[in-house]
Amino acid sequence: MERSLTILKREIGPNELALIKVLIETAGDHGRTYISKQLCLLWDWRLPNGQLRDIACRDLLRRLEKQGLIQLPPRLRPARRVGYKNTTSLPKDFVSTPQSQSLGDFSVIEIEMVRGSGQERLYNALIDSYHYLGYHQGAGEQLKYIIRGDGHVLSAIGFGGAAFKSADRDQHIGWDKDARERHLVKVVNNNRFLILPWICVPHLASHILGRISRRIRNDWQDYYKRDIVLLETFIEQLRFKGTCYKAANWHHLGQTTGRGRNDRYSKK
Repeated sequence: MERSLTILKREIGPNELALIKVLIETAGDHGRTYISKQLCLLWDWRLPNGQLRDIACRDLLRRLEKQGLIQLPPRLRPARRVGYKNTTSLPKDFVSTPQSQSLGDFSVIEIEMVRGSGQERLYNALIDSYHYLGYHQGAGEQLKYIIRGDGHVLSAIGFGGAAFKSADRDQHIGWDKDARERHLVKVVNNNRFLILPWICVPHLASHILGRISRRIRNDWQDYYKRDIVLLETFIEQLRFKGTCYKAANWHHLGQTTGRGRNDRYSKK
């Protein structure tokens, strides 16, 4: 390290590295999570909503260790094994009530943001039980919604961090590498969308997407205390055509290239 090293938007210079080493030496017995939280407190490294960036900080520590700059204490508990999956289950009183009607037949269609609420477990279980990709605990910022019609659960939809690179998206916006790194946090990815299999309501999907598009910016500001300006999603071409996104006025930008977590998808 010549002068400083920037990791995860955090500049680590000689003084910061010395502080990390002292904290590891004096508090290593408390574990890595304790160390990361103490660093966040010392640096006042927080999300816009005030929460500590301790997950990002632990990633930073692992990267420093990988580069041979520090030696972390042994883990207090084993790391999650590859392929680990959170256990989810639907409530015992959950009822699958078939709905086959038009949108106009509902007295009310409610969209509830459930991130951080008691209903988040239901969202996780719905996605795990009925979405073809299943549920996996995401890292970073995310919002989750459950949609009900006259009290019956119809759908679930979730949003998280944007794809790091997408050539068509970046070209459409006019981003170069530096601009993308500065502004990517303003883009949110629709990573899960589920209409329950016993629900048959024409135009429900586009109705949900339209309403979500009009409210998610305020929801994100309320929950994370920062602004977003763009939504994106990826469609698996062998399964879907993306018709509901088009009907909700989302714009097709192109097709992804290369290998990565979205390499099978067409960008919408």
